[in-house]
Amino acid sequence: MRDVRGYEEKDPETIRHLTSGYPRFVVHPFARQLGAHLTRTLPGLAGRTLWLTSSQRMAAALLSQLGPGSGATAMAHGGMQGVSHPESSGTFARAKTYLQNIGGFLSSRAAEDELVRLGQIPAAETESAFAGDATAEIKRVLRQVVPTAGDDDVLLASSGMNAIYATFRASADLQASRGRTVWLQLGWLYLDTIAILRKFTAAPADYVYVRDPNDREAIERIFARHGASIAGVIAELPTNPLIQTPDVAAIAALCRKHGAHLILDPSVASIFNLNVLPLADAVVCSLTKYTASEGDVIAGVSVINPAGPDAAELRRRTAVALEPVYPRDLGRLAAEIGNTDRVLAQIHANTPRVAAFLQQHPKVRQVYWALQPDSRANYVSIARHPDATGGMISFTLRTPMEPFYNRLRLPKGPSFGMKTTLICPFMYLAHYDLVTTPAGVAELAASRIDPDLLRLCCGIEPAEEIIGALAEALG
Repeated sequence: MRDVRGYEEKDPETIRHLTSGYPRFVVHPFARQLGAHLTRTLPGLAGRTLWLTSSQRMAAALLSQLGPGSGATAMAHGGMQGVSHPESSGTFARAKTYLQNIGGFLSSRAAEDELVRLGQIPAAETESAFAGDATAEIKRVLRQVVPTAGDDDVLLASSGMNAIYATFRASADLQASRGRTVWLQLGWLYLDTIAILRKFTAAPADYVYVRDPNDREAIERIFARHGASIAGVIAELPTNPLIQTPDVAAIAALCRKHGAHLILDPSVASIFNLNVLPLADAVVCSLTKYTASEGDVIAGVSVINPAGPDAAELRRRTAVALEPVYPRDLGRLAAEIGNTDRVLAQIHANTPRVAAFLQQHPKVRQVYWALQPDSRANYVSIARHPDATGGMISFTLRTPMEPFYNRLRLPKGPSFGMKTTLICPFMYLAHYDLVTTPAGVAELAASRIDPDLLRLCCGIEPAEEIIGALAEALG
């Protein structure tokens, strides 16, 4: 926990050990090396901060976001695109957060290839990659779980967040042309999804947070009051980190009745586990989770429901808004995605056993997972089979969290959906500003979130090893 706080507070003693991290939060070493080289060698960049972006369009968007008062300028060199600005902690934070929220950083493999081209490193690291048409292979596997979608409906993105952002903007812009600007967030969602809704809705009043995604009456009241103004609803299945599943069929019926779009994100459990495309206008999902189970590539997908009333226009607008996936990232993902069913089968064998252990332990206060009683029926109604739970389990303790976390001998990190089990004090990593202030703690309490909640995602290790580590730390 000392290191968690050190990371969040940017303590130099912690940061100096952090050589890499989740790519939307920690700029990859190859990108840092390339940025440093370009800053040294290109005219006009000395003493400036340089951000390398996934495309020229992303660089233009970042430039617009920072505004003329920031002193930011575009950079283009050898196929690389970016934005530089005078050194400023405020501009730095705005740029980094913007690229994090919408998935705009340069791919690490693209940076690596450029470093090879420039003679800064001898060669790219050797790795297995799909030998044929990687895009076709990825779509072939994905269409097995979205069989009603055509190839043109399956749109790949550079990250899960970029898929969410592009789909949201496509829907929001289309609905705004009809005078619809209100967006509903069902339950506490992943931090960048919340940020996108808050930042890119037309006005603060157009962002409506429904604290309890299972409060059907509250949702119906909102539709009754704002129905003609509601552009859409975004829901995670289940939510992150409380793992609640709303009644998707009922929400879909409300959306159809009132002309609102429904965007569903099954990343927590995997698109391979949940059959929700027939209920949605679009399904967005991180392919970093479960499909890229080695934890060495990020990507996302937006699947447009071809039967939706606005399918053609959503497909066109989303395809234009998405950031492309770098070819080597596609090749690596295509080499891994075929293992998804096997990886999920092992995760599904572990998850209920670990959940049962935690539920029965006297030092554990509350356990949340896909089959928790308050939303089990909703989850089962959209699951592809009874055991398709995904690997995520959140829990709170009756004893102080910090000693447990410090003793725990499991891999610790903020991602999930890997072959490796991962655990983290999720609210500290996602919402440190909330867990460290009285007002923030009160905000979390209003959403029934304990600041000391731990988020565990089971990997493919033997369940006995995961349980043994938890038991040892619980004492």
